[in-house]
Amino acid sequence: MGNVMRNSAPPDKIAATHTAAGTESDFLAVLYDYPPSDISEPIFYFGEKLRVISDEGGWWRVVSLKTGRENYIPAKCVAKVYHGWLFDGVGREKSEQLLELPEVKTGSFMIRQSETKKGSYSLSVKHRQVKHYRIFRLPNNWYYISPRLTFQCLEHLVNHYSESADGLCCVLTTPCLTQQSVNIADVRQEVPVMRRKKPFNWRSMKRMSLAAEDPEPSVETDDSFLSYGLRQSIASYLSLAGDDSYSIPSTEHNKKQNRKSNIFSRNSVISDRSSYTEGYR
Repeated sequence: MGNVMRNSAPPDKIAATHTAAGTESDFLAVLYDYPPSDISEPIFYFGEKLRVISDEGGWWRVVSLKTGRENYIPAKCVAKVYHGWLFDGVGREKSEQLLELPEVKTGSFMIRQSETKKGSYSLSVKHRQVKHYRIFRLPNNWYYISPRLTFQCLEHLVNHYSESADGLCCVLTTPCLTQQSVNIADVRQEVPVMRRKKPFNWRSMKRMSLAAEDPEPSVETDDSFLSYGLRQSIASYLSLAGDDSYSIPSTEHNKKQNRKSNIFSRNSVISDRSSYTEGYR
């Protein structure tokens, strides 16, 4: 058995790639709709790619690379993906479901931890159907699928079979779920339009009209929210402050208030007289 590394990138090139773009290719893959459809409309769907914003201890705060939607999702509903193709915590059944999604093309692949042997990996590839290949590990930590070809690391193995099938069902083309990658900056966020109300200028009170019956209040004054009692209080304050030139203009609103007050006073007097007469009799 020879240690052959045909058509593989030099170690220094691989290391440089990981340093520069490793974080960009790491993401979370949704393994279960969340929340379940029997509870409510899911926020995230199976097979969706998520970019991590923060780890909240058992929960991830994420943003979808497909829709741009931001929310929380429990850690048990997702799998960590490194380098774009190394899936952590994905079994055989889930790997087949992911590779059989409509947008996943032939030749798409993933490497996952083997369910049968701890410390070893499996290569899953989409062809006419999903094919699985055991990746064996030697005592010196080199890897191989076929005993005649061994590789120093998994990156070398992927590089080699991306250029030649060399016994596999087809050449490895793109990592699983790569087709979902989008630029979050290009996703239009629906932001509600907020209308800011102009702040009330108390210093302009002496120059503004406080009439409540004005059918078209001006934008500059915007006094439609002032009640009769509040205008009375403002006038009293300005009077105590020494501004005797200020007075509230006589308006129809004032007249109505005065009429109501007079009617109430007359009714009170009549009621008092009736009570007095009844008592006298």
